[in-house]
Amino acid sequence: MKIVDVSEFYSPTGGGVRAYVEQKFKMAARLGHDLTVIAPGTENRHEPREGGRIVWLKTPQLPFDKNYRTFWGSRDVLDAIAAEKPDVLEGSSPYTGGYYAAKWRGDAVKMLFMHADPVAVYPQTLLAGKLKPETIDKLFGWYWSYLRRLNARYDGCVVAGTWLKRRFQQYGLKNIHTVPFGVERAVFRPRLRDESLRAELLAQCGLKPDAALVLNVGRFHPEKRVGMLIDAVTKAQETRPIGFYVVGDGFIRRTIAARAAKAAHIHLAGWLKDRETLARTIASADVVLHGSSAETYGFSVAEALCCGTPVVVPGTGGAADLAEPSCGETYRAGDANAAAKALVAILNRDRPTLSAAAEAIAAERIGDIESHFEKLFALYADAVAARRAEQMTGVVCCA
Repeated sequence: MKIVDVSEFYSPTGGGVRAYVEQKFKMAARLGHDLTVIAPGTENRHEPREGGRIVWLKTPQLPFDKNYRTFWGSRDVLDAIAAEKPDVLEGSSPYTGGYYAAKWRGDAVKMLFMHADPVAVYPQTLLAGKLKPETIDKLFGWYWSYLRRLNARYDGCVVAGTWLKRRFQQYGLKNIHTVPFGVERAVFRPRLRDESLRAELLAQCGLKPDAALVLNVGRFHPEKRVGMLIDAVTKAQETRPIGFYVVGDGFIRRTIAARAAKAAHIHLAGWLKDRETLARTIASADVVLHGSSAETYGFSVAEALCCGTPVVVPGTGGAADLAEPSCGETYRAGDANAAAKALVAILNRDRPTLSAAAEAIAAERIGDIESHFEKLFALYADAVAARRAEQMTGVVCCA
């Protein structure tokens, strides 16, 4: 099966999308598919990859984040699709990439993959505390209308979480398929906790081993609300010594660094690119504190549970779908005081009991990343087979 993915947010210096696409190439090769990723780049070139290739198209840089570029003009994208002759054409964003892919008039099965809820990620994050979420949804009715029109130009829409399917159905999107994400279960696994590493991480926060170690993992993006989490930890520090170890980076790093500099016992570690080190770090934390209420799935939360680490997350979004009361606490999204209260509550609970519950939830509900791609490619193969059967029926009827 020939799959072409118009991947607007793939970047060699990116985060989650880059990691996802790299796994996609590996699984395409393993399962015998041919994958082409069309991505915005600094020049026009083809890059061979195991399982396929990347077709880079020269595009302008996004003004607010030097790590990413965006498609500008449909002709190059449509020509690149035509050259590949796909069986399945995937639009991986609702922006220019997904819009241009929707314009393709070939006979490939077209799938829109919604990796996020754009209204939750941007307007609801930026206007949180000023307007109610339902009011914001109404104000952005024009955008929901655009999404419905875009969705109608595809044969199906793929999402990774049941909450996102319900939300999109609420606003009229059709033919939605849920293919849950997974994590690298061989890497993020139970019993990786390392007390010497924990002491080292707390020392980087300026604290001794008798303090609590709270961890956050993710991009420095307004959606992730890292600044709010710093405020929450600062509030919780009134009850006990707490170190906040933050793994990540992004285009608002200066803002986050300035916020952290005014707080106590905060360490900004940057990205931990070695996955084994990241897994040991997550397992050695006392709790993972998460800020985004717009997660499609919540990779860092899922990874924490697989490592047996309890979580504190907003009460809405993909992260909330994973955080059961037996292994986590939830709070009102965007509310630092509520987050602080939830953090104090979980630190007062028994860590071994929480850890056992997290492992049980992970074993029951969190699959491996390979199973995600097996299900995704199977969905695409079924759609291609159905399309070919329709075409054959049409030929027979006309014969």
